[in-house]
Amino acid sequence: MQHLLERIKAGNLWDFHGGIHPPENKDQSSLTPVVDAGLPPQLIIPVRQHAGPAGDLLVQVGDKVKKGQPLTRYDKGRIVPVHASTSGTVTAIEPHTVAHPSGLEDLCVILTPDGEDAWGERNGRADYWNLERGELLERIQQAGIAGLGGAVFPTHSKLDGRGQLTEILIVNGLECEPYITTDDRLMQEYADEIMDGIRVLKHLLKPKLTLIGVEDNKPAAIDELTRHATDEDVLVKSVPTKYPSGGAKQTIELLTGRQVPKGGRAVDMGIMVLNVATVFAIKRAIIDGEPLISRIVTLTGDAFKKPGNAWVLLGTPVRWLLQRFELQPEADQRVIMGGPMMGFTLPHAMVPVVKATNCLLSPTRAELPPPGPEQACIRCSACADACPANLLPQELYWYSRAKDYDKAEKLNLFDCIECGACAWVCPSEIPLVQYYKIAKDDIRETRAEHEKAERAKQRFEAKQARFEREKAAREARHAEAAAQRRQAMTKAGGEDPVAAALARLKAKQEAPVSVPSDQPDNAAMAAAREARKQEALARRAAKAAEGQPQAEPVPAQESASEVDPKKAAIAAALARAKAKKAAQAAGEDNVISEPAAVNEVVTPTASEPAPANEVDPKKAAIAAAIARAKAKKAAQAAGEDNVGSEPAVSEVVTTAANEPASTSEADPKKAAIAAAIARAKAKKAAQAAGENNAASEPAAVSEVVTPAASEPTPADEVDSKKAAIAAAIARAKAKKAAQAAGEDNAGSEPAAVSEAVTPAAGEPAPADEVDPKKAAIATAIARAKAKKAAAEAAKLDQRESDPLSDKSH
Repeated sequence: MQHLLERIKAGNLWDFHGGIHPPENKDQSSLTPVVDAGLPPQLIIPVRQHAGPAGDLLVQVGDKVKKGQPLTRYDKGRIVPVHASTSGTVTAIEPHTVAHPSGLEDLCVILTPDGEDAWGERNGRADYWNLERGELLERIQQAGIAGLGGAVFPTHSKLDGRGQLTEILIVNGLECEPYITTDDRLMQEYADEIMDGIRVLKHLLKPKLTLIGVEDNKPAAIDELTRHATDEDVLVKSVPTKYPSGGAKQTIELLTGRQVPKGGRAVDMGIMVLNVATVFAIKRAIIDGEPLISRIVTLTGDAFKKPGNAWVLLGTPVRWLLQRFELQPEADQRVIMGGPMMGFTLPHAMVPVVKATNCLLSPTRAELPPPGPEQACIRCSACADACPANLLPQELYWYSRAKDYDKAEKLNLFDCIECGACAWVCPSEIPLVQYYKIAKDDIRETRAEHEKAERAKQRFEAKQARFEREKAAREARHAEAAAQRRQAMTKAGGEDPVAAALARLKAKQEAPVSVPSDQPDNAAMAAAREARKQEALARRAAKAAEGQPQAEPVPAQESASEVDPKKAAIAAALARAKAKKAAQAAGEDNVISEPAAVNEVVTPTASEPAPANEVDPKKAAIAAAIARAKAKKAAQAAGEDNVGSEPAVSEVVTTAANEPASTSEADPKKAAIAAAIARAKAKKAAQAAGENNAASEPAAVSEVVTPAASEPTPADEVDSKKAAIAAAIARAKAKKAAQAAGEDNAGSEPAAVSEAVTPAAGEPAPADEVDPKKAAIATAIARAKAKKAAAEAAKLDQRESDPLSDKSH
């Protein structure tokens, strides 16, 4: 660094790559002194006029303020306040269009001046050398000073940090932009105050050398600065005029020959660069105690009748300034804030002057023609030759236009200083800088979104980590409490209730769960049923051994249809027992007690639930017919002319035997009961019949058997209605025959018969099963009749045990 300082003092100058020489057009405004623009009727003061967040408002609508009074609060970081440019009243705080290429609105304080222009409290310190570094920086921040060269970066933030390592302080007075002469007039008229500001910075930064850079097209400014720069370590350096020599990086390279590395800062190299207007504002803030409330603005262009430079209050509407300096607008008059190279066209004239406003340019069409239509790039490389940052503007243009921002960043897009030199020399009139600005804004927005998402992720992870820590701490507390409780229970000789409850719960959960079955366990019943089945088979085998297999067609048919022998055996035994009991108790007056017996039998039978299995009415009818035939045969055998009835019995048996067996299963219990009832009825009728009864009985039997034999048999079940009708008809005929014999029970029998026949014949039976109530009534009536007949039978027990025993005689 010492060798560099010696070379600089020796007068060495360097150059930078590229650069252009556009028409300067500075004489329009630089030849007249700076004037006071005056006090406008209204001031529009944006709350954010620097590169950083805005401070909190300190005023409200209706407040009266003094000149220099802060309107917003300053805080740590890059927050600098704004101040009232004059005394007056706050009439509104609302969004308003601000000086920005986007033309968007921002929050502004609308101040109506009172005309007094009365200052508030000012606290200047001429003895600044007695102030500490921190206090000096705070005063600079309180004054709202930001970079007035165009970047408006907060000055206190720039001077802080590594600013104390500054070895070379550069005061930038090059002002290379065409038309702009604010710094030129400032250096010509306020050189002494600029030197005071340099001394404040020397006290603050303690540099080894201070350089004031000025282009050689400003001889008056150079002379004034040289006359006031009496300090030995302050040098005024005149450099050749070339655009954009006023850029910070280009100024450093011109005066020191050093280049700021990519992504680096000049302060990291020990070099601090400040605009000459910023140095003047620091002097006013520290020594005079005045905040930044005004600045010099160049009003130039052929459309102005009185071009020049003026002190303009911050917040002054541009329209008022244009009228003040007698703008003579033409059709579609443009007003550019800034210079022709880096400035932007205002959306309208009601835009306020801010800290970054250094020029208002109103050119005519002949003076500064609007750009022509954009044409295709011809790859002439003129832009690359003119680029002061030594970039490849044509490739940056292609990638920016295609929004391929990754490749644009690899080509150092953010090293572009947006000077406009590339667009100035482009023969295709491509607005290259506009493409670069859009690309930079998109990249910044993407980065901001990514940083926001990353911060949200970090907050979420921190929250989850906190939850885990709290959970671990909670579990540790619970474990400690449980340990203490167990220890206390152990000492007391008891059992831990919580541990015991947990153990019981665990044992209950581990125990196998037994799933209840929907069906009851019928294993024992099945075994008993199988035993009774075997017993019934044994009885049948014994009967067959006695030589009567032909008289037993029902078991064969039942076995073919898978009849339950258990139920059949039980039903037969019950019928025989009841018949025997009735026979023993029956006398001659049994007819009178028949209704009571019927009621006694009907009541329990009717209450019984219907069996689950379906009844085969066809089988029941056949069994009843066979039983009646057997009984009639036995009765006829007891009479005198018994021989005539044999063919009828054989006809019934033959018909029943020839009947096709149903494939559906029958309820053997009901079949056996029906058979017993039919036999009892037949016996009663046979005993009551006289000698002439033999001829009428076969006809009745044949009539009963005929419908049963002629009835169609379906594959699965028989029409239960027809079966019930046939059984009722048979019973009626049997009773009629008994009445003809002269018995005195003629009055009671038809009523019972009609009672049984009527519901059976009139009520339709379901297709699948027989009404159990009707069947029970018919069974009770049959049992009553059987009791009466049994009283007169001489050999009932023998016939009940073996109904077909008479066939062998």
